[in-house]
Amino acid sequence: MIIPNQIIFEFLNRNVSLFIKREDLIHPYISGNKYRKLKYNLLDFESDGYDSLVTFGGAFSNHIAATAFACKEKGINAVGVIRGEELWKEITNNPTLKLAQECGMKFEFVTREQYRNKDSDEFKNYLQEKYGNCSILPEGGTNGLAVKGCGEILTPEDRDFDYICCAVGTGGTVSGLINSAKPHQKVIGFPVLKGNFLQEEIRKFAKNDNWSLESDYHFGGYAKVTDGLIDFINNFYQETNIPLDPVYTGKMVYGVLDLINKNYFPENSKILVIHTGGLQGIRGMNMLLESKGKKTIQIDV
Repeated sequence: MIIPNQIIFEFLNRNVSLFIKREDLIHPYISGNKYRKLKYNLLDFESDGYDSLVTFGGAFSNHIAATAFACKEKGINAVGVIRGEELWKEITNNPTLKLAQECGMKFEFVTREQYRNKDSDEFKNYLQEKYGNCSILPEGGTNGLAVKGCGEILTPEDRDFDYICCAVGTGGTVSGLINSAKPHQKVIGFPVLKGNFLQEEIRKFAKNDNWSLESDYHFGGYAKVTDGLIDFINNFYQETNIPLDPVYTGKMVYGVLDLINKNYFPENSKILVIHTGGLQGIRGMNMLLESKGKKTIQIDV
């Protein structure tokens, strides 16, 4: 599906223009980079004759929700290994897990210590013994096939942009963009996690050197938010009618606009930001914020 890029702002004093690619509009549940990451992985699953697809995620994982819905559409047995053994009691109160269960996904709730060892041969063997001939998809869906799918985000119509910006979680989406960007384009990733380990993760898949990371916009780390970020997301929605999620795209768009205001981008720059979806996570985030008496995201999803 090709969705026209939408202009957000023009900064006339420097002739800088900012556009957004609304990948969130691809599908109500399998949206953005989750659709791209699953595309070739599901084709591989069907061609290799697996019995089940097993993947990993947390309480409000976009990847879990998207995988569950995609597997339902294709008639695939799906299993979600969920971080936090206590969450089995919260399925009906958790919008992400409830959706995944309604789509037919089975759950394997594990402790956080077990989850940290999810990539070990011992744990993979356990999954194979329990669920048979299963295809094991990494957390966030990032592997070579996912990077191939994310490489299709950019189209020939995007060649005129000077900068391509996206949020970075596991590194698959930005790697696909790096591989498909034109030589004159620079890809800028905005990590939503603390730490510098993403450089090495991206280098496992990226074929080019036309990229950099801006690591000052994680707002405290993965799934961490501040009142300032919530205000930004709400104000941005009122001004543009574009919903942003608080874990990924909201942080990235905040960062891009901050860099524009700091004159990071040269005059006459055309910037394209990638909306990677994840809007289903707003309900879960608002539940957490409400429980703490914090400001909430004023977007209906």
